[in-house]
Amino acid sequence: MRIGIDLGGTKIEVIALSNEGQELFRHRINTPRDDYQATVQAIVDLVLLAEEKTGQTGTVGLGIPGTISPYSQRVKNANSTWLNGQPLDKDLAEALNREVRIANDANCLAVSEAVDGAGAGKSLVFAVIIGTGSGAGVAIKGESRIGGNGNAGEWGHNPLPWMDADELRYREEVPCYCGLQGCIETFVSGTGFAIDYQRLSGVSRKGADIIQLLEQQDPVAELAMSRYEMRLAKSLAQVVNLLDPDVIVLGGGMSNVDRLYHTLPALMKKWVFGGECETPVLKAMHGDSSGVRGAAWLWPLKG
Repeated sequence: MRIGIDLGGTKIEVIALSNEGQELFRHRINTPRDDYQATVQAIVDLVLLAEEKTGQTGTVGLGIPGTISPYSQRVKNANSTWLNGQPLDKDLAEALNREVRIANDANCLAVSEAVDGAGAGKSLVFAVIIGTGSGAGVAIKGESRIGGNGNAGEWGHNPLPWMDADELRYREEVPCYCGLQGCIETFVSGTGFAIDYQRLSGVSRKGADIIQLLEQQDPVAELAMSRYEMRLAKSLAQVVNLLDPDVIVLGGGMSNVDRLYHTLPALMKKWVFGGECETPVLKAMHGDSSGVRGAAWLWPLKG
């Protein structure tokens, strides 16, 4: 049995999977925000609960909104800031008396979709989270690519490519929490989409409300979406130029906008070197479950 944990800023979810990927148990609790020790205990309790309910023991994989530094062996880059600087894998391994594998949550999305999702059977899967923030992960032959610095897939914290005049102004107006300006995340996250709509309309609305206006053919919502699509297309074209993945999989709230899967492939061609690009852009098959499933699959099947 494989146990996966998805540690988010507001919730922690556990799943238990059989070797065939069948869901055996699933449960969700609120995250003890700003309390590291309570977070560790909550994860331990969820693992033990999964084992109690299934009557089996399992391997444990954990997806976090950050990564483990290969140098300090402590969490870095987590927007759940109380995790930063902590030896999370070691603390959990000691508490559970077994190895715990940890990866970035976007890498877990990539693994989930590579193993038995939209990227199943593909050698190189690039998976993007476009939600409150925007990150990405890489799976190679079904396994997470972390990289020597622990930064593989940190696509959202590269600058938006080929900026036009308005995007240069946006860069000045909307700094990224990482301390730099012009990061892809600030443009193509759901938050960035809502900010751009506010810049165009003068009205603050949630992303879901803007999408509803879009369905009513509201011209400002349409303008915001067309700008969003172009920015996302440019950003993904840059990935094709660097990695040329076999498939790009989208997750997070904005991935539920179905028109993206029709508009992005054609738009990307303008920015891909040589103008040729048939890379599939697909919606995550497992939706909100992809992160927690991918955490479980951090322990791959041994052939």
